[in-house]
Amino acid sequence: MKASSAFVTDQCVGIIGLGLVGTALATRLKKAGYRCIGFDMRNEAMLAFETAGFKACESVNSILNQTNTLVLAVFDTSGVLAVVEQIQQHRKNQTKLPVITLIDCSTGDPSKLAELAHQLSAEGIQFIEAPLSGSSVQIENGQATLLLGGEDQDIESVRSVLNALATSQVHVGGAGMAAKAKLATNLVLGLNRAALAEGMVFAQTMGIQPESFLQLVLNTPARSEAAVVKGDMMVKEQFEPQSRIRQHLKDVQLMLDTAEMRSQNLPLSQAHAQLMRNSIAQGDGELDNAAIIRQIRREKTHSPNKK
Repeated sequence: MKASSAFVTDQCVGIIGLGLVGTALATRLKKAGYRCIGFDMRNEAMLAFETAGFKACESVNSILNQTNTLVLAVFDTSGVLAVVEQIQQHRKNQTKLPVITLIDCSTGDPSKLAELAHQLSAEGIQFIEAPLSGSSVQIENGQATLLLGGEDQDIESVRSVLNALATSQVHVGGAGMAAKAKLATNLVLGLNRAALAEGMVFAQTMGIQPESFLQLVLNTPARSEAAVVKGDMMVKEQFEPQSRIRQHLKDVQLMLDTAEMRSQNLPLSQAHAQLMRNSIAQGDGELDNAAIIRQIRREKTHSPNKK
């Protein structure tokens, strides 16, 4: 069966995965004039989406009956594959197959996503990697950067949707390349956060209060985007999530697995991963990444008098 050309019905875009990122993306699309409908496996996420002024649908199939452009903001590549399976089941009963475009904003497995894109291309499904570098608040405010992986023609076919998601965009190559770029940049970002938290705890042990230390960092070469975005949260100990510790651990574990396949050692990321595991074990997994400072404070070394 031949697929028809791509379109977005009534400027409608479906969002699969209605957490912090999914809702932020829906807000961006709404501001650009798109009608957003969404689905999530969690009832509480569906309710929150509706409370925010959007329409929640009962299934992926329901969304596919209204649009052929879907933005995926699911937890990981397993979630992406689950959505794809539902799309494939939906298309089995169709006689005329429209081109479906999947814009995957999750942080996923580069190898699996490259393989998936190749497979879907033969089925009339365009797969575009579009992970965002930035927290949900930065995404909503238009301050995040969209990392694009996929074919030029596929990306151009939904350029207006991508422009609505983020004004800053970098096309890094074919499918799989955006996931690689996201993992590498997230590695640096995560370590910057952890270094800021460790420095703040260290400064405080020497009598420099967190607020004063943050100002020092912001006015010296130690300045980083992590200090700008997360520093005040650490100082005030306000950790309402913009991005969660458990989510970043998922990303760091994917970094470590990817590096191991390439015989690469990531010693700093290994230490960071253990720090986050310990943080989650203490019940902080749902807090913002800035809350990693709580775990650094917990992990005291031996007492000064101990040999």
